Amino acid sequence: MDLSVVIVSYNVRYYLEQCLRSVFLAGQGLDMEVFVVDNNSTDGSPEYLRPRFPEVHFIANSDNRGFSRANNQAIRQARGRYVLLLNPDTIVTERTFTDCIHYLDQHPEVGATGVSMYGNNGCFAWESRRGVPTPWTAFCKMIGLTALFPHNRYFGRYYMRYLPREEANYIEVISGAFNMLRHQAIRQIGLLDETFFMYGEDIDLSYRLLQAGWRNAYVPTPILHYKGESTQKSSYRYVHIFYQAMLIFFDKHFSHRYRILSFLIRLAVYLRAGLDMLGRTWQKFRKAVFPQSDTPVTTETAFCVGMPDSLTRMQDICRRHHLAGTFVTKADYDAANDVPNGSDYVYIVFDTSCFTYGQMLDFLITQSGRKNNLAIGTYNPESGLMILPHDIYD
Repeated sequence: MDLSVVIVSYNVRYYLEQCLRSVFLAGQGLDMEVFVVDNNSTDGSPEYLRPRFPEVHFIANSDNRGFSRANNQAIRQARGRYVLLLNPDTIVTERTFTDCIHYLDQHPEVGATGVSMYGNNGCFAWESRRGVPTPWTAFCKMIGLTALFPHNRYFGRYYMRYLPREEANYIEVISGAFNMLRHQAIRQIGLLDETFFMYGEDIDLSYRLLQAGWRNAYVPTPILHYKGESTQKSSYRYVHIFYQAMLIFFDKHFSHRYRILSFLIRLAVYLRAGLDMLGRTWQKFRKAVFPQSDTPVTTETAFCVGMPDSLTRMQDICRRHHLAGTFVTKADYDAANDVPNGSDYVYIVFDTSCFTYGQMLDFLITQSGRKNNLAIGTYNPESGLMILPHDIYD
């Protein structure tokens, strides 16, 4: 078998539905199996998705077991030469899997690959290529040297922005949002460390691959990552879990070698977490005390492109949800000139019955530099859902 896809999900059934549709399009021509591990969602994800994707192996947990444990449940059953760990709030293109598998087949020294991740506004996510957060690399990131000297190999190693984005390269850390692993490498180094509930496990896994003699690589094939729909990053719980994961990683791999720095690193992590908490508290206080009536009101516009039947349904959705809309058939659509460009926020909503996910993402990436107010949306005639970055309309 070529590929085993593993997706851990929690309360994101519509984003997961979209993700699965893209996965099966990308998997055409491959011998592939797909696992979805649901961590006790309360939105009815398994019941909703099982009849729509009977070929998926669903594992429904009775409690939230965290990212590492849930992934390991499926990896133990996986039969593919390669195992892909994929977030549910992603869309892969039709060429994503074959690009990565081809690279891995041509580079037997590589244990895992990541890809070019783009946000819903078409901007490149620097998390696509990262360095191991050694004490020095983490120090540069926390005090701002990485931001000041992003292209410097000494100070900017955290995001490796000195590497050309359009070329495949060896990197150190692969994001858990998309990590295609060689099954042979997993058997050698072991499964994900279940000490990490969420966050940090991707860094630990990547570092263990490097320690075992494997290389990690970046393949410049694009995917869309909504980044945030699979986790609630605005919560205080997120801050606690994220920074706790950083401490777990440091204690596991570096505390015995950097005893003098251990106290300073821990202090810096707690200080950064504290500042993050204060910032979030201030934002909540500010919204409660100072009403946002003085904030300029922006109009959100849905620029919808598709087949006539789909456009009729999208028009009805926009009308019912008080969303301003422009509707253009695919036959009349000119990608270079049609999308409005102004101060208002624009979602370009593609009809998935006549556009491929690759076409959508390629357009978004091309336009992102020229229209900063642009974000992607999709309409699926089968589900009748219009999915925007932070809203679901039916």
